[in-house]
Amino acid sequence: MSEKWAINGELILNCSCTVFCPCVVSLGEHPPTEGHCQGWAGIQIENGNFGDATLDGLNIGILLDIPGNMGRGNWAAALYIDDRADDAATAGLEKIFTGQAGGNTGLLRILVGEFLGVKKLPISYAKKGDARIFNVDRKIEGIIEPVLGANSDEPVVIKNSGYWIAPDIIVSKATKSKVRDFGRVWNFEGRSAEFCRIEWSGP
Repeated sequence: MSEKWAINGELILNCSCTVFCPCVVSLGEHPPTEGHCQGWAGIQIENGNFGDATLDGLNIGILLDIPGNMGRGNWAAALYIDDRADDAATAGLEKIFTGQAGGNTGLLRILVGEFLGVKKLPISYAKKGDARIFNVDRKIEGIIEPVLGANSDEPVVIKNSGYWIAPDIIVSKATKSKVRDFGRVWNFEGRSAEFCRIEWSGP
């Protein structure tokens, strides 16, 4: 039985879909707008633990390369762990984000067919107004901004979804997005993005 774990914080995600990615509402059954999904996610852990190991204040990056419908699996994925994490936190985060620890991220163990690897690097996750700025040691560079609705002071929000990441998603787009690692060279500026609060736990 895996250790008990919990993560509370914020997640951003940017992919190759045009705005807005259909996977959120269709729960992975609708094809991505380009027929495949390539993208990345950044996570800011405000507070969390894996057993006795604290995860407070750490950042995570994920690279995703999905050949078709998300729900059909066969994903390729890579994990980036904040270089400030100690050995216990690093081991715990690797188990959580490869699905081995069960709980909210347990699906990753089923959906990821090829794990490209894990790298421990400097990762920054910053908030500037409504924008989110994410950087993984020049491997991933992204700026995500919400799409504003009829009330220009408020973003468009998808609420009460069955999406495994979170029920309430802020519709966004990338104003900067570059990926250069694991043989992938991507630029998803202007493409679909999202951010949300996360409250995950396991097993």
